[in-house]
Order: sequence, then C-alpha cells, then structure tokens
Amino acid sequence: MTNLPEHAGTPGPPEMRAGDADRERVAQVLRDAAGDGRLTLDELEERLDAVYSAKTYGELAPITRDLPGPGGAMPPLPLSGTDWRPVEGAPTWRIGIGIMSGFLRSGVWNVPRTFTAFAFWGGGKIDLREARFDEGTVTIRALAIMGGFEIIVPDDITVHVKGLGIMGGFDQRASGPGVPGSPTVVVKGLAFWGGVGVKRRKSDRQKKKRRRELETD
Repeated sequence: MTNLPEHAGTPGPPEMRAGDADRERVAQVLRDAAGDGRLTLDELEERLDAVYSAKTYGELAPITRDLPGPGGAMPPLPLSGTDWRPVEGAPTWRIGIGIMSGFLRSGVWNVPRTFTAFAFWGGGKIDLREARFDEGTVTIRALAIMGGFEIIVPDDITVHVKGLGIMGGFDQRASGPGVPGSPTVVVKGLAFWGGVGVKRRKSDRQKKKRRRELETD
C-alpha cells in the first residue's frame, strides 16, 4: 500500500488511526503556511478544526494537499489519480438561495472555499459528484428554515458534517474519510423546521474508471 506524503505528517496507511503527534505535525504545516501568507486566518482556523477532528491518516492527508511541506518542498500530485483541480471556463457558484422556490448546483463547476446556501419555504440541491475544488478544504454553510437541502458528495472525498437540527434534521451519516489526496468538504449550519441531507454517491468519473479497469482485466 502506498504511504501518504510525509510532509503532511501522515506517514502511514490511510486507514491507520492518527495520534496527537501526527495532528500536531499537520497543524504546524498549516501555521507555517499562514505565516508565509499562503492561508488567511479564517482558512487557518477552518483547517485546524479539521485537523483536530481527524481520526485517521486518510482524513489528515487532504488538509495540506495544496501547501508546501517543511523546507518549502511542494506536495506531490494526488495519490488517488483523480484530478480535482478547477476547470477553466467552468462556472463558480458561491451562493444558492431558495425562497419559496429551489436552486440546483450540479455538473462540472468550481467549488469556492466557502459556499453559502439559504432556504426559506424552499430548498436546493448541491451536487459535487463532478465538481472541482478551488482549495483542499471547502466549507458549505447551510441555513434551512422550513425548507431543505440535498447535498450529494462523491464517495472518495473526505466529509465532515457539523450542522445542528432544531425541530428538523441535519444528517451526519456521510461524515468520514476519503481516499488519500482527496479534497475535504465541511458542511456546517442550521436546519430549523427543515432538513439538510448529505449523501455519498459514486461520480461518473469513478464509474468510467471502474469500467476501464474491468475492460483491461
């Protein structure tokens, strides 16, 4: 099994449990990046939250995917072989609003560092299966009031769901690690008399890759 990039402080297999020392090494990479001006203070705070909530090497690896390691060494290409980099010419949506109506964000689109979703007596669908990511960690802030969202994520990325449901639901079952080198999606927010559902599904890219593998066997 391929080891993860050592600069990220994750020298073991992705399913191996990470220790406090591993999390501190990754946190130091983030602090160094912030000191060099590569991360804003808000970005540093968000990524440190992800570091200290990570339980395995597979969850730690994506957090420093877009940052140099100690000594300025640039990180390697994603180990998964999947290209999540932004696509020139693809739309970049930063917000979705459903007020007594709905919205859809799907297909090939570039996900910014923060995407904000708001629904009041309405809803929206955020489909990330064919999306590309501007940064290694992106945050979806969802506020559903008497409305709801469906968020679909590819099953090979890391997901942290941290939202709160009040007389409503905020489904956290999709939380878990992705493959080494994958992006991290953090879903936060509030559902009041509404719901936010997060589901893992295979992307078309994964299905095509699997078909090619079967054809060459």
